[in-house]
Amino acid sequence: LPVLWKLTKGSFLNKVIILPAIFLLSAYLPIVIIPILICGGVYLSFEGALNAYKLFFNKKNKTNDIKQNQIEDPAILESKKIKSAILIDFILSIEIIIITLGTVLDQSISIQIMVVSIIALLSTIGVYGFVALLVRMDDAGYNLISASENRLLKKTGFFMVRALPVIIRTLKIVGTLAMILVGGGIFVHNIDLVHELVHGLSAYPADFVIGLTFGSVFLLVYLLLKKLFTN
Repeated sequence: LPVLWKLTKGSFLNKVIILPAIFLLSAYLPIVIIPILICGGVYLSFEGALNAYKLFFNKKNKTNDIKQNQIEDPAILESKKIKSAILIDFILSIEIIIITLGTVLDQSISIQIMVVSIIALLSTIGVYGFVALLVRMDDAGYNLISASENRLLKKTGFFMVRALPVIIRTLKIVGTLAMILVGGGIFVHNIDLVHELVHGLSAYPADFVIGLTFGSVFLLVYLLLKKLFTN
């Protein structure tokens, strides 16, 4: 929970930085909104492809990462993970804010500020509130097992404890798919050539194919550059 609280504070700080910047850009330099979206799409599709690569094809490096994590100072490792998570939150926050802004562009500036700010804050509260409940799920299950004599409550407690690792693994896969879908959707809806390429396909399959294709290309470039500069 202390780590989660750091992430929540980082997410709120991201919103404090992003909201005024996006409103100013929208009012005085709207031409840069689409390039910002596309940059976010590059990052999200790359991260999604990288996660998929690590999940399915990078078992050797995964073992090395585990060994490295065991050697590295836990405080430094935790700090790195928090910074990485806050960076991803920053990118996603930009996308959420710009997409939300696009739905109220025909409204007055006061309505735009109110709606976008509320959605931005609710996204942080909703996401990290859900994660906080999830983090305490096994504790709640353990309490049901140890403190209750009711057979049904004990079974519920055992289910909660056993289900948590499965839920976390599932959320990791869902998160990877979401990054690929959102990244692909940004390309499809903001680059005319890409939109024409997937014309006729359903929205989600088109977004996934484009996100995975672009993400794989970015990943390949990243791996080649990494190999080039580490040899």
